[in-house]
Amino acid sequence: MKKRIGVYVHVPFCSGKCAYCDFYSLAGRDKQMPAYEEAVIRHIREYSPQLDGCLIDTVYFGGGTPTALGADRLIAIFDALKKYGNVLVDSEVTLEANPESCGRQELIRLRKAGFNRISIGMQSGNDRLLETLGRRHNFARVEEAVVDAREAGFKNVSLDLIYGLPAQSRDDWAGTLAKAAALKPDHMSCYGLKLEKGTPMYILRDSPFLPDDDTQADMYLYAVEALARYGFRQYEISNFARRGMESVHNLKYWRCEEYIGLGPAAHSYMNSRRYSNIADLDEYIGRMTSGGSVIDQMEIITEQEKASEYIMLGMRTTMGIADEEYRRLDPMGMEEIARLLEEFNSHGWAARENGRWRLTPEGFLLSNTLIGELLEAQARQRMLWKRRTDPVDDMQMRMTGMAQEPVPVFKGM
Repeated sequence: MKKRIGVYVHVPFCSGKCAYCDFYSLAGRDKQMPAYEEAVIRHIREYSPQLDGCLIDTVYFGGGTPTALGADRLIAIFDALKKYGNVLVDSEVTLEANPESCGRQELIRLRKAGFNRISIGMQSGNDRLLETLGRRHNFARVEEAVVDAREAGFKNVSLDLIYGLPAQSRDDWAGTLAKAAALKPDHMSCYGLKLEKGTPMYILRDSPFLPDDDTQADMYLYAVEALARYGFRQYEISNFARRGMESVHNLKYWRCEEYIGLGPAAHSYMNSRRYSNIADLDEYIGRMTSGGSVIDQMEIITEQEKASEYIMLGMRTTMGIADEEYRRLDPMGMEEIARLLEEFNSHGWAARENGRWRLTPEGFLLSNTLIGELLEAQARQRMLWKRRTDPVDDMQMRMTGMAQEPVPVFKGM
């Protein structure tokens, strides 16, 4: 039986670099688009022996701004994928787009070619804040882009939003959510602003105009509450969807399912190997042209690491984790982990439903710390398991004074 995988295509081109963006994207490199297209298609041909044994049920064109590449090149890449891979007829095929770069006629062509989901970078409903972010659209253009996408035949439309912006108030954020919901999208992603070193907005990292942590937390919890009222169900820390409209491709990441990445800086996870492509457009094109490898880094994921990733990624979702699923990766089960989750539950940070543990919205706010604590509990459990199953090792530990019974310690916030 053929396994199902996803395909991610990284399109690094942009009409301009946003002030907060630290993704691998390039402005003013349009002349390299033909060479990029050829390189990605050659990459697909190279992958064809692996693709032959798989069914592709999700394809995601991300960036960068994929629509900056133009409909002709996007369709050519997707056609090559259909030619050399087994793309299912009902695959979810997502296209990221900025409002100013997705004209109706091009969207009509893309929809006819098989693209069926579009993710539009709205970011804010406030034109002043959009200008601060270095965006090249206003809210009126977002409205037009959604109408264009619907009239082109897209029945699955997502909007990306950012909160915690300079001088952004809770009321302003509430207004953005209301404006976004009024456009009747099927999916929304809400991300807190992170100022990364090397971006123009990094100079604002200590600015009093940035909302503080408590205000950002309040904005997040308000989004969870408001979007539920608007008919969106939270299914991951930052993602909300109408029933049945979750991003199938992104769920692959959180469920530790397999995918391949095409283009510079793209990542793959196949056959217990995780690897990334070089994050350099010129080098990527050059190596694909000369027949060289474009892999930058690779690591083999052990069964132990898979169990850790199951916790780390699963606890990002509202589905959470379950002992039965965990035991498929690690036979010792979740005894120590569940003990800590009970502690989280007493603080209102975790909940257990139908045999599954998940974080609450309040827990999601602390997810980095809480998941780190769970991974430490997992390490303690492995040490206990090793002592129970290896008496020689246990004796050696006792002789060196290392065998004191580990007591789960909750560090708190």
